[in-house]
Amino acid sequence: MDWYIRVLKKYADFSGRARRKEYWMFVLINTIISIALGILDGFLGTYSAESGVGLFGTLYGLAVLVPSLAVTVRRLHDTNRSGWWLLILLIPLIGWAVILVFMILDGTPGDNRFGPDPKQESDGDEIVIQPA
Repeated sequence: MDWYIRVLKKYADFSGRARRKEYWMFVLINTIISIALGILDGFLGTYSAESGVGLFGTLYGLAVLVPSLAVTVRRLHDTNRSGWWLLILLIPLIGWAVILVFMILDGTPGDNRFGPDPKQESDGDEIVIQPA
């Protein structure tokens, strides 16, 4: 849950780098919360079958839209790519596949043009020191 909170604290911070663990833990917790809110919408009757969305799910989706984009851009920065690569998502299927591969790739070891290696910083759980 710490990884999720860490992303929310950097709400609109599009600079710097995000390691794979930070990105994928945010995606995992975000997905779990979205499913839970979808179930809650169904129980409370706030789910609209015509539009395919629920009240609480929609509000949550809007609340985490900016942090989701920010952590994705920071993840692209970790692979030494500009955030503008997100525009490739406009290409159906191919764009999603390319972004998925970028999100899975390991980050650039050491510093890159977007900042220091996040693996060399303390993340609270562990301190990872890369050899020079």
